[in-house]
Amino acid sequence: MSVLEIRNLHASVEDTEILKGVNLTLRSGEIHALMGPNGSGKSTLAYVIAGHPHYTVTEGDILLDGESILEMEADERCRAGIFLAFQYPVAVPGVSVANFLRTAVSNVRGYTSQPVDASRPGAIGSNLMPMREFRRELNDKMAQYNVDPSFARRYLNEGFSGGEKKRTEVLQMAMLEPKFAILDESDSGLDIDALRVVSDGINKLATDDRGFLLVTHYQRILNYVKPDYVSIFYNGRIVMTGGPEVAHMLEERGYTWVEQEFAETAAA
Repeated sequence: MSVLEIRNLHASVEDTEILKGVNLTLRSGEIHALMGPNGSGKSTLAYVIAGHPHYTVTEGDILLDGESILEMEADERCRAGIFLAFQYPVAVPGVSVANFLRTAVSNVRGYTSQPVDASRPGAIGSNLMPMREFRRELNDKMAQYNVDPSFARRYLNEGFSGGEKKRTEVLQMAMLEPKFAILDESDSGLDIDALRVVSDGINKLATDDRGFLLVTHYQRILNYVKPDYVSIFYNGRIVMTGGPEVAHMLEERGYTWVEQEFAETAAA
């Protein structure tokens, strides 16, 4: 079992403190939903865990299986087992989904750390996952996660609808096989059919050896992806944690209730 532990985490952007003492423990096999109003710092937490260089950690720690990852670059955290699905995935013109995934998978699995075999014909790419093996696995995963095979030839996220982008990120998770997946509002911009497809992919990936931190505003994705825990995030910290009933309470009361209930606590 793996454990991702966030201890008293404080983080800033250009001297503005966003995270103000976050404590959270996520274990393999758990789905932890993080809900809160706009501007509360949920996405900042996701980016800080993944190692986004725009944010500065000023206090606290992030431990993966007991070891700090704060000194790791983003690619090192990915190799260690951290995956971030973006709310707004970036388009990369000129780079096909297949080439992107082959490079990413090769990096995570250690192929790129091997020297290029210059003696081989077409030595470029000789330190990547063998093409035949990669294609076989990619085709299997695309079929399993309801991704159209034509996606492999398309440029990454260029011209993709919101649903297509999120399906592609589910495919990335399936290929990279992280220990922990942080999903930053993966339900954002999805119609009901796309939401069901993406939720089905998440549920297939939610095995006993993988943990999920699911950042969301709304209850609706939690109708399809059942969380073990739900936390309310407000003013840079977690102010309440419980079971799925917390999400239902937010659905009924709204985030105005959170601001009224926890304003004094958050200011302390």
